[in-house]
Amino acid sequence: MCGITGIFDTRGTRAVDRGVLQCMNDSQQHRGPDEGSLHLEPGVGLGHRRLSIIDIATGQQPLFNEDHSVVVVFNGEIYNYRELISELQALGHVFRTQSDTEVIVHAWESWGEDCVRRFRGMFAFALWDRNRQTFFMARDRLGVKPMYYASLDDGTFLFGSELKSLLAYSDAHGGLRRDIDPLAVEEYFALGYVAEPRTIFRQALKLPPGHTLTLRRGQPVPEPREYWDLHFTLDRDISAAEAQDELLHRLREAVSVRLMSEVPLGAFLSGGVDSSAVVALMAGLSDGPVNTCAIGFDDPQFNESAFAQTVADRYQTNHRLETVHSDDFDLIDQLARLYDEPFADSSAIPTYRVCQLARQHVTVALSGDGGDEAFGGYRRYRTHLTEERRRARLPAGLREPLFGLLGRVYPKADWAPRVLRAKTTFEGMARTPVEAYFHQMSILRGPARSALFSPRFHRELAGYNASEVFRRHAARAGTDDPLALVQYLDMKTYLVGDINTKVDRASMAHSLEVREPMMDHPLLEWLATLPSSLKIKGNEGKHLLKKALEPHLPHDVLYRPKMGFAVPLARWFRGPLKQRLRSAVLGERLANTGWFERSELERLIDQHQAGRHDHSAALWSLMMFEAFLRQVVDAPSSRAGNPPALVVAPH
Repeated sequence: MCGITGIFDTRGTRAVDRGVLQCMNDSQQHRGPDEGSLHLEPGVGLGHRRLSIIDIATGQQPLFNEDHSVVVVFNGEIYNYRELISELQALGHVFRTQSDTEVIVHAWESWGEDCVRRFRGMFAFALWDRNRQTFFMARDRLGVKPMYYASLDDGTFLFGSELKSLLAYSDAHGGLRRDIDPLAVEEYFALGYVAEPRTIFRQALKLPPGHTLTLRRGQPVPEPREYWDLHFTLDRDISAAEAQDELLHRLREAVSVRLMSEVPLGAFLSGGVDSSAVVALMAGLSDGPVNTCAIGFDDPQFNESAFAQTVADRYQTNHRLETVHSDDFDLIDQLARLYDEPFADSSAIPTYRVCQLARQHVTVALSGDGGDEAFGGYRRYRTHLTEERRRARLPAGLREPLFGLLGRVYPKADWAPRVLRAKTTFEGMARTPVEAYFHQMSILRGPARSALFSPRFHRELAGYNASEVFRRHAARAGTDDPLALVQYLDMKTYLVGDINTKVDRASMAHSLEVREPMMDHPLLEWLATLPSSLKIKGNEGKHLLKKALEPHLPHDVLYRPKMGFAVPLARWFRGPLKQRLRSAVLGERLANTGWFERSELERLIDQHQAGRHDHSAALWSLMMFEAFLRQVVDAPSSRAGNPPALVVAPH
């Protein structure tokens, strides 16, 4: 696990400034504290920060092929590298290390751009082939590992594991404008993150998951090329018992390949189904006790530690528990700097803390991330299926005007029991399935975002709506099955932009590698062939997973209500963060942008603090956006000496 960065001259062979490249590399030192190395040649500079996990003695990067004509920097793990070494050696390649990194350069030599199809793992890498005058980048199928890039006006191409490495280039050299993309702002206030391939800055992009990018000197920068997608066929004829047996086999194998390590290894154990499943399978594959880590909260409403302890006791793990005070909100500014972009998932706070705890004892931790998307675990999936059955009973010509009117006139009742909160249901019934799911997922829904933004900002948006993100992916989903469609949408959006981003930054902040067996792509490809009726049965999500795990986990762990990894935002904003919230949201930093309606900001705060409505998610997104502006956009240049100007990029 590492941090990578670099510079490529797409037009010629201009010398790369070593000092600038060093600044870019140093900005990601937290990702790889063990070593830091550079490679420079005419028109190319590659930087690498290493967190040593595999082949500690000889796996240093940048790493070369036999004649030094191909060089790579790599972040991640390729779990099938031993099999690939044998295959490549049979083709005549000579290996000087036993690292998964060296597999990449030889696989490139033999298979070119299609080498990524052979890799099983989480990865982001960049390589330079001098003989072919080709620069090549790739990102893993599920977007576990990040990759940012920017193409500058002078032909300079930048890349890095984190956006801060590109900003370090700008601070030292200039050329990368920090123009904020209004479309990214719209996506952020809808989703809580900026969706791939966009970033908050107009000039920078994310390489989408399952894509490669090939640059050839003297040619324009092309669009990324997709090499993998998940196809929901739902066509496997299999009994429930057979599916349970095969699932356990596949999941056990996905865990097994992720146990390779030359450093201490453990697992997160929240007490939920997914992390408990991973720990149970690890225990059966490990010679000694599994190291497990859990975070508890002093607020019982958010505390799952008793369930984690039950699993730890059953499998006699070396369990570490740390109780976090429910008012643990001192990380706000630190998180803004860590994520480089506005990021509104408040569970980043406990995620940061559990990574901090884990790193005191292990260097690698397995997690249950991806389980909800893979097995149909979110409550919103069941809500969506219920609404889909209702929608199917009425023709769109009647349903849309009727429920659209009811959605507009029905009062919003956050204080009422869930079954009486009909406004959202009516609004969803008036929409297409994709629009309804986007509406369900949004932090600030369409009318709320419209009210939040000023007329000036609406002009900048020029009619763009973040729902386009979902529509774009839905058009490629290849399925009209209601559950498969929303699973696909989540794997392309929420899993990548929220879950994976949150865990990558929180873990790398502590130089901790996190591995996700439930995002194993062969496992997901198999699950995509199973009928949806095996995943959700009645009102029970993750039905197949839970039935398969019944011999391995207590009933109370498998079938208790889902709690989630949350913090008490609503109480914070009415109590200890009351004044800080008001100062941030109504302060001059947001006001100076000219993007927000002050009366709407005041209304959100006043209604929330008076207890009339729960606007905590919206207020947190505003608070984190303000922190991003202060901590990232307004941060003074470290070398150029001038703070960057804040500009909204026109569209």
